[in-house]
Amino acid sequence: MTDGRSAPHRRPQLRAELPELPGDPDPADRTAVAHATAAAVLQAARHDDSRPGTTRRLLDLADRIGLDEMAELWRTSGPDTLPGTLWSLYLLRSWVHRNGAEAARVFAAGERVAEVSTAVAGVAHPPGPAEVAALGDAILTSAFTGDFAVALERASAFCRVVAAGRAHTADDVADDEGQRQTRLARGNLRMAEELEHAAALWRRHELH
Repeated sequence: MTDGRSAPHRRPQLRAELPELPGDPDPADRTAVAHATAAAVLQAARHDDSRPGTTRRLLDLADRIGLDEMAELWRTSGPDTLPGTLWSLYLLRSWVHRNGAEAARVFAAGERVAEVSTAVAGVAHPPGPAEVAALGDAILTSAFTGDFAVALERASAFCRVVAAGRAHTADDVADDEGQRQTRLARGNLRMAEELEHAAALWRRHELH
């Protein structure tokens, strides 16, 4: 018998088959959990044939468990690690979905000054909110089921175009907004470089 109240909804947990870490865990334990869960996510996606729909569920993982929980698990990992790299890909996908209009605007501005990166990124033309959202899905899906390094290079190229777009338009807006766009452009460029480096590590079997 119940008291008439429905059981509280429990969010799916992103955890490896590891024991709970009580209290404030040792940094080494946190690192081990981050690496184990990242490897588990990638392995699950690459064995989707035995469990249809796994890739779709992993694609929506950040939406289901929340970016904050994913950040707590992966964000502190270095950009030259698998968990740090997956965090960047999920963060990028979440941004283009939630801020599609802004992403499309700065990408369109960057197309004119970063033609090579635009071609590598492969956003449908003209880029709009739906197009950049589709690219975010395509990159993460490709990372799960295709060539991981190529997916990282597409994400890197997208970030380079966005960085170029922000830098190109920073002088055309008010001082505060111009400074914000310049700061964001530096962050986008840094992410582009990190993803490109991660792709090189993956090809050398050194991204873990």
